[in-house]
Amino acid sequence: MASIGFIGAGTVGTALAVRLSERGYAVLAIASRTRDSAEKLARRISNCRLAESNQEVASLTDLVFIATSDDAIAPVVNAVQWRQGQSVVHCSGSASTDILERARRAGARVGGFHPLQTFASLNEALENLPGSTFAVEAEDPLYSVLTKMAQDLDGRSIRLTAPEKVLYHAAAVITSNYTVTLMKMATDLWGAFGVPTAEATEALLPLLRGTVNNIAKVGLPNCLTGPIARGDIGTLRQHLASLQERAPGVLGAYRQLGLQAIPVALAKGKIDRETAGKMKAILEGKES
Repeated sequence: MASIGFIGAGTVGTALAVRLSERGYAVLAIASRTRDSAEKLARRISNCRLAESNQEVASLTDLVFIATSDDAIAPVVNAVQWRQGQSVVHCSGSASTDILERARRAGARVGGFHPLQTFASLNEALENLPGSTFAVEAEDPLYSVLTKMAQDLDGRSIRLTAPEKVLYHAAAVITSNYTVTLMKMATDLWGAFGVPTAEATEALLPLLRGTVNNIAKVGLPNCLTGPIARGDIGTLRQHLASLQERAPGVLGAYRQLGLQAIPVALAKGKIDRETAGKMKAILEGKES
């Protein structure tokens, strides 16, 4: 089995290194911009050493994961002397393997290995990583190595080309980051009638969990509920009027999300095209 090193010991790097080590992979060397984080990670893994430099990691191991921030990947790659036959893999969701060109020119195999997961803290990262989907960009034999890693982490893999990665990452942002943003918008609305953020979050979380459960068990488009799914034009008008008066900053997002929901409602089959057209006109502000 190839020896593995990590450059970058943040949340993603730590979660990957720890879980791969637990699955029997030989994680031998760690380096990080912050020495303290590298020391903590090295102590968590048997027979793993704290490297004094990124170059030392590259010199000691066969497969190097670059688990830095996206902006730091190119500077890291360009500052290291890579070798023929080595494998160099970044963990960015949006960057392609083009960012590893210097390693490729040195004769190394290059790849991308991105866990489709949210890493808000280390404990959650360690818990959530197994079972995730991993986006893999690589050619064989490295592709086979990375897909096997995904399987060993109880996950699955999806193979992406460079042009596909940005859309893949945008989808991840919509699913995860913008769900957080929507929750912030919703709790702010509760604040308008005097409910603190923490209390509003606690009240809304069961609704969010129920929605996720419906997506998993009922599936798209049938999991859509609410006024647009029902063709409830009166409620839609009330929402828009109230938001215009009490929370105008949310109004634009509500309109745009509603317009995106109409095709889902049509696909569910509970509204007809006439009703869909009326709702579209209302949301676009074109109702006659």
